[in-house]
Amino acid sequence: MPHAGTHDAVLVALSVLIAAAASYTALDLATRMRAASGWSSRAWLVTAAIAMGGGIWSMHFVAMLAFSLPGLEVGYDLRLTLISLALPIAVTGLGFFVVNRPGAGPVALCLSGLVMGLGIAGMHYTGMAAMRVPADLHYDHLWVAVSILIAIGAAVAALWLAFNQTGVRQRLLAAIIMGLAVSGMHYAAMQGSVFDAHALVDHARGTASVGQTHLALWVTGTTFLILVLALAAAMFDRHLSQASEREATALRASEERFRLLLQSVSDYAIFMLDPEGRIANWNTGAERIKGYTAKEIVGSHLSRFYTQEDLQAGVPAAALETAAREGRFEAEGWRVRKDGSRFWANVVIHAIRNEQGPLVGYAKVTRDITERKQAQEALDQAREALAQAQKVEAIGQLTGGVAHDFNNLLMAVLGSLELMRKRLPDDPKLTRLLDNAVQGAQRGAALTQRMLAFARRQELKPEVVDLPGLVRGMTDLLQRSIGPLVRIETRFPVGLPRVMVDAHQCELALLNLTVNARDAMPEGGTITIAGREAGEEDAVILPEGRYVCLSVTDTGTGMDAETLARAQEPFFTTKGVGNGTGLGLPMVQGLAAQSRGRFLLKSRLGEGTTAEMWLPLAEATATREEASSVTVLRRAPMRSLTVLVADDDPLVLENTAAMLEDLGHRVIEARSGQEALALLRRTRGLDLVITDQAMPGMTGTQLAEQIAVERPGLPVILASGYAEAPAEHHLVLPRLSKPFDQDTLALAVADALHAADDASKVVAFRGRVGEA
Repeated sequence: MPHAGTHDAVLVALSVLIAAAASYTALDLATRMRAASGWSSRAWLVTAAIAMGGGIWSMHFVAMLAFSLPGLEVGYDLRLTLISLALPIAVTGLGFFVVNRPGAGPVALCLSGLVMGLGIAGMHYTGMAAMRVPADLHYDHLWVAVSILIAIGAAVAALWLAFNQTGVRQRLLAAIIMGLAVSGMHYAAMQGSVFDAHALVDHARGTASVGQTHLALWVTGTTFLILVLALAAAMFDRHLSQASEREATALRASEERFRLLLQSVSDYAIFMLDPEGRIANWNTGAERIKGYTAKEIVGSHLSRFYTQEDLQAGVPAAALETAAREGRFEAEGWRVRKDGSRFWANVVIHAIRNEQGPLVGYAKVTRDITERKQAQEALDQAREALAQAQKVEAIGQLTGGVAHDFNNLLMAVLGSLELMRKRLPDDPKLTRLLDNAVQGAQRGAALTQRMLAFARRQELKPEVVDLPGLVRGMTDLLQRSIGPLVRIETRFPVGLPRVMVDAHQCELALLNLTVNARDAMPEGGTITIAGREAGEEDAVILPEGRYVCLSVTDTGTGMDAETLARAQEPFFTTKGVGNGTGLGLPMVQGLAAQSRGRFLLKSRLGEGTTAEMWLPLAEATATREEASSVTVLRRAPMRSLTVLVADDDPLVLENTAAMLEDLGHRVIEARSGQEALALLRRTRGLDLVITDQAMPGMTGTQLAEQIAVERPGLPVILASGYAEAPAEHHLVLPRLSKPFDQDTLALAVADALHAADDASKVVAFRGRVGEA
């Protein structure tokens, strides 16, 4: 007969609680599964499946324990019981796996829910089949269908909730609903179950192998142990995950700050390299300095920035090797930008190692120091130029002093030779020897003029000079000087402005440059003498003002850079011994500098040489007075004069006195300015004073000033080896350049007396006008 069962309300509530707890645990574990990846995600999937499936199974058997048939003993078959346990775990794991796959949509959710729901329903009916009770079991098909639909709906909801972001409250509410749903599935199925009791136990169904009391204890303990362990694992994992997330967030923030720091640095190229030297990142400074964007350069090797010379020498590999071995590498050198241009870079490479010690890469910092290098080179050049200028100045001072003393010696030699010529008998042999001596002394005088020109101490007489006319007047002389193998061409534009220069010294300079050009063309060639006015492109190499260039260009062998750099040094020559003094170009340089101009040399080996003498334009419009006739010495009868000669050099003093006496004059000798002044005060009737300039104690100009105070109108001639009259001297004195011969001395005496007479007449005329 049918037997109606009863349910224990406490156990029913316990079953619903187990279902809700299992649902909550499964939903919580599903969140861990979503947050993890790889093997940990699969581990959490298994754990969630065990919690969900095992919890549903536990709810089922606790609910079965809540069901009782009065008068009948209920037992369970162990094999079927274990199958009923494995079935929900398997289908729940399968459902979680399918829905957790990337790209899973509603269709996969519904299909997984269908399989999972059928599995849960199958778990229930498998558990019912495991019952051992002396009764026949029948099912109402309507309630069976209802229970299956409830199981499928609960499974779909569980899967949907498991893979959607939910908070604790949402999970708790969902767990309660799912617990009721799963429990409802069970009790709906039990509602459709009908038992027909027998008097005896049906031995065909077998006997129960597990007692009801023991099974209740085992199921309850196992369920709560699983759920507690699962929740504890989830809580521990969540704590670790939150800590990891905080660390990851802090690391990302630190990396972002570091990235922003690197990107804000625009003066330095800062980037990382992997152990093989490939570029891993790129900052704004690297893009600005080297021209590449990060997309263009990341992944490339650092050798991309090196020159071909460095690549052939293996510099990139050596730099990485040094950094790996010593921890740091620093060097300077040329690097190449994206556009192919070069820049001078300071490079620092640091080796980066992890905590265990292996090399993980390099940090590279590059700085563009091209401007600093150029400034240093300019400073070095300025220092070299200063040292060269100081050296040349020192040599110039030495040369000027030597030339002055040598002039005094030549003065004595030439004067004595000239007087000897007058007194020696007319002997051809003696005359020839005397001429040789005079010629040697004159060559020495020419050499001293070059030395004085280099030292910028010769006395110049600047005048307005027409350069084309000056060159035309020297053409024959130049051609005879260079020989027939060399041809001279002149190129002067029409209307070339005139310059202010000492014409005689300019002629000597042009002759020097032409002879040098000839010597550079041993097999012959062409010398081009040209003139042009300075243009805008020449302004950077010239002082302020307007200038004209007189250039001499040859087609000779030219000079290398080292020879060109030394060409203007005094006494430097590439000619053989006895063929050059090394003062030709320094003389031209001295003339240009003393004329407020500049001298430049341009040359390349095998391409000839161009010498440019830049001279200032003449401000006056007067033309150069051509020396069309030789000045005739004033040989008019001259009365015998009393001349005071002052010179600290005894040889010069004696020679000057001898020439004056030979001219018929009476000479009073003084060996210093003070002695001359004392003799002047004791002697009445002096007609003329000839004084040397460079004397110790009192110079010639100082003596002349004192004479002008004590003996106004007394003519004074200043004799000097070079023009060193001080700038504060205001007297205009006749000058006598050493060495001088007797004719020059006579002319200077005549000119000085003539000038004194003219001055006396002007003073007398002004006096008469004043009296009138």
